[in-house]
Amino acid sequence: MTSPMITDPDPLSPQELHLLDAYWRAANYLSVGQIYLLDNPLLNVPLTLAHIKPRLLGHWGTTPGLNFIYVHLNRLIREQGADILYIAGPGHGGPGMVANTYLEGTYSEIYPGVSQDEVGMRRLFKQFSFPGGIPSHVAPETPGSIHEGGELGYSLAHAYGAAFDNPGLLVACVIGDGEAETGPLAGSWHGNKFLNPVTDGAVLPILHLNGYKIANPALLARLEPQELDTLLRGYGHQPYYVEGSDPADVHQQMARTLEQVWTDIQGIQRRARREWSAERPRWPMIVLRTPKGWTGPKTVDGKPTEGSWRSHQVPLANLAENPEHLRQLEAWMRSYRPEELFDQTGRLIPELAALAPSGERRMGANPHANGGGGLLTRGLELPDFRNYAVAVPHPGSVDGEATRTLGGFLRDVMKANMTRFRLFGPDETASNRLDSVYEVSGKTWEEALLPTDEHLERGGRVMEVLSEHLCEGWLEGYTLTGRHGLFSCYEAFIHIVDSMFNQHAKWLKTSSALHWRRPVPSLNILLTSHVWRQDHNGNSHQDPGFIDHVMNKKAGVVRVYLPPDANCLLSVMDHCLRSRQYVNVVVAGKQLAPQWLEMDAAVKHCAAGLGIWEWAGTSEGVEPDVVMACAGDVPTLETLAAVALLREQFPDLGIRVVNVVDLMTLQPQSEHPHGLSDLDFDSLFTRDKPIIFAYHGYPWLIHRLTYRRHGHANLHVHGYKEEGSTTTPFDMTVLNDLDRFHLATDVIDHVPRLQEIGADVKQLFQDKLTEHRRYVRETGQDIPEVLNWRWPFGSGERSG
Repeated sequence: MTSPMITDPDPLSPQELHLLDAYWRAANYLSVGQIYLLDNPLLNVPLTLAHIKPRLLGHWGTTPGLNFIYVHLNRLIREQGADILYIAGPGHGGPGMVANTYLEGTYSEIYPGVSQDEVGMRRLFKQFSFPGGIPSHVAPETPGSIHEGGELGYSLAHAYGAAFDNPGLLVACVIGDGEAETGPLAGSWHGNKFLNPVTDGAVLPILHLNGYKIANPALLARLEPQELDTLLRGYGHQPYYVEGSDPADVHQQMARTLEQVWTDIQGIQRRARREWSAERPRWPMIVLRTPKGWTGPKTVDGKPTEGSWRSHQVPLANLAENPEHLRQLEAWMRSYRPEELFDQTGRLIPELAALAPSGERRMGANPHANGGGGLLTRGLELPDFRNYAVAVPHPGSVDGEATRTLGGFLRDVMKANMTRFRLFGPDETASNRLDSVYEVSGKTWEEALLPTDEHLERGGRVMEVLSEHLCEGWLEGYTLTGRHGLFSCYEAFIHIVDSMFNQHAKWLKTSSALHWRRPVPSLNILLTSHVWRQDHNGNSHQDPGFIDHVMNKKAGVVRVYLPPDANCLLSVMDHCLRSRQYVNVVVAGKQLAPQWLEMDAAVKHCAAGLGIWEWAGTSEGVEPDVVMACAGDVPTLETLAAVALLREQFPDLGIRVVNVVDLMTLQPQSEHPHGLSDLDFDSLFTRDKPIIFAYHGYPWLIHRLTYRRHGHANLHVHGYKEEGSTTTPFDMTVLNDLDRFHLATDVIDHVPRLQEIGADVKQLFQDKLTEHRRYVRETGQDIPEVLNWRWPFGSGERSG
């Protein structure tokens, strides 16, 4: 093997080895008890079926390895004063993490009913994977955790996110060999190339190769040692190997290796911080190779179990039908000799309790795992966003690029918060018009720099890597440990992190109900390069459906904003950066577009979430003939253009324009705290008048949000219908019936008196669409009256 195991003298004395192994046995005993036992936690009497849970749920196979690592990290904390955050990639090893936080005392402090005695141990066992109890995974209910692990692949990305701007923190990240097969984890190995040893903490990957997944061998565990070593070195790591099945030997190896790893990390950081070394370090990592289901049953029903996939979940099942399995379970649990570990009251004996760190150095009590905890989580120092306003003398009189305007604001946010705000994105910061941030910080780059490079900087605040998985995972780890950030992404490709968002939203929802977890800064996602502006991209870049996915989550966790212009975007983003415990999704265009609201009006409009634009309509103070609603920048433009057409053709038509910024306002108050009451909804949209709604995304979402409203039968939604490819901006709207001519025609079709007199106007609009189709295919440009269109009325002008 290229990187041999360290063979220095044994670091553990016989007494320390005995105690360390006993502590590990205690964690294993508690882990097995959680999976199996309903009662008799100390095995004071022979085990019977009455003591066994009716449903056996959990994962044993990875758990002894997680326990083993935890015990040794405790030793490193005690001896070196290390500040360690533990991330369990195999999150299904939840019984181990619960067991260790119980042994160190953190669990009982947070949950006093689960006390450190026989009564508390019984409750500890019963609650695991039990109705009204706790999940089998490392969930928000588990102290010291920021990573659930129910979906594999993101542990290492979370670890690096936690380490950024945390110079005193060591993040120990256990990576299961099944997880190591996933694409996101494979990309995450490159996180070490974005870690600045001067300003960031360290990440210690611990690749746990126990050989098997749920039903198959694990790929990395079967690689030839030389090939595995070459792979890990190619990722830029210095791998150290700990392997075996004899506990005494593996304990010595692990203690020795952790001491070396700690020395390596301290040396890297010392050289970088004192000697200003610019060389990218080769960070250490550990490969731990131990049997799956270590210390569990060797065989069950004559088939190999320890060291096999058969130990992945519950090695001994069907205890009621198979008395031999019950006998084996009792023998297994007694093999840990619980009478040597716990006194007669069920309390861990003092010699073992002394092995746990104290106070906030306990990994279950680490403040970084609890939203940063206390003073570690601070709000951002935000400049006044009003200072970045676009001057709008009257609606539609000037053009602006919304995200470019936002970029100036984010530049100064970054400047004022150089240790707790980062911008994340997949190689698109400049493309998304946010490049003003480069005036205060470049893109972080720890590799070689060439004279032709631009905006690259060691320790930069802009995190660009062409992986949405990494951007999302880094930001999740960053915010869960108390810092702030923004992830900007092309709208169509944010779907890559659908399931990551899903897991994060569930984490926030659950943690919000836990009194001991502090609210964490919101995870902010900016979607731009959106579906309606695909001048040079094709059908692959067109999908606004992430909003639908977000709207499936609990109302207390998610927010979706569709600001119609730059000033509204500034107001919305200021609010998002101040918020806690949400996922905020903001959709905004980056192209030149008309600006509608001056700043004071924008602030009021965004605070309300939606409202009537009196300056655009013709029915001030009276019931309208039609309500024209819009949500999104392009739908707003096309709606106002349609209003202008209708006002020209039907001067006496009563039109009300309602613009929606906060999509949640469309729901009833019973469904979302931002929702409108039925009375307020009716006052805006009426009970019986046609509503022509131009929406940024898929039309059915608006129907879903409003299906209980009185006027729902009158609601006619235009949105994206999966039409279009590489074409002009206006042609995209035409292909999906979102353009001004289709919207205006829909008004004629649904206002009764216009149905009788509007035929010639409908024909006029149809002729315009025919002209458009011919013109755009001949010239590659939109028709001049669309390209050069301006809002033709002043802010206070009325017709009729």
